[in-house]
Amino acid sequence: MTAVQLNYFSVPRPGCIQSRARQQGGKTGRWDSEGGAMSMQQQTVSQTPLLQGAIAVGSEETHWYAVHTRCQHEKKVARQLTDKGIVSFLPLLSLTRRWSDRNKVVEMPLFPGYLFVRLKLSVESRLPVLQASGVAGFVGVRGWGTPIPDKQIEDVQTLLSRKVPFEPHPFLCEGLRVRVRGGCLDGIEGILVERLSDRSLVLSVEPIQRSLVIHIADYDFEPIEAFTGTTP
Repeated sequence: MTAVQLNYFSVPRPGCIQSRARQQGGKTGRWDSEGGAMSMQQQTVSQTPLLQGAIAVGSEETHWYAVHTRCQHEKKVARQLTDKGIVSFLPLLSLTRRWSDRNKVVEMPLFPGYLFVRLKLSVESRLPVLQASGVAGFVGVRGWGTPIPDKQIEDVQTLLSRKVPFEPHPFLCEGLRVRVRGGCLDGIEGILVERLSDRSLVLSVEPIQRSLVIHIADYDFEPIEAFTGTTP
C-alpha cells in the first residue's frame, strides 16, 4: 500500500478591520495571489457547480469547507473534484482583457488560491480532496477545516448569479449585521457600513478572511445581531 502524506493549511487570524473600500468609479474588482485588491476594466460573473462551532468527526451532516490550492491551480483542482463526484464551488469572474488588436474574455477565480467543497467531516471524505493534484490542504483549525455557514456561500452565489456589482473590501468581522429586504438583494446578509450619504453592506467568508462590499443606499434592511467573528 502506498503511503499518502496529508498536507494541511490553516489561516492565522489577524485583527479585525473596519475600514471600507473606496469606490472605484463603478468598477468591480478581485484579489491577486497575495490577497491584495485589483481593479478591473470590465467584469461579469459566473460560477461552477461553512457552520460555526465544533462539528464531531464522523458526523453524517455535510457542510461547506474552504480548500487552499497552489497558485493558478483552482480550475484544475475543481475539475478533479468534479470527476471524483465531490460537490465543489469555484466562484469565477469573466473578465474582458484588451489587447491592441482584439478583446478576449477570460475566467479568473474570485478568491485566488481557494475553492469550496461540501462534504462530511470524516477521514474518508477528506482524503480524495487532499489527494487531488494542486491541493495544499483544508483551511481551518488543526488542518481539519472550519465549517462555513451555508448563508455565507449562498450569498456569494446570489451575487454572482444576479450579476450584482461589488468590490473587494478589507476583511471585516465586527459590526452590526443586517438583512436586506426587497429587490434583487432580498435576504442578503452582511455587516452594515455607513459613511456620510453612502450605505454599504460587507459580506465575508470567514475562514479565508475575504470580504466583498455592495452598495445598498436604495434598499431597506433590518438588523439581525451584533457579530464579532468566529474564525480562530
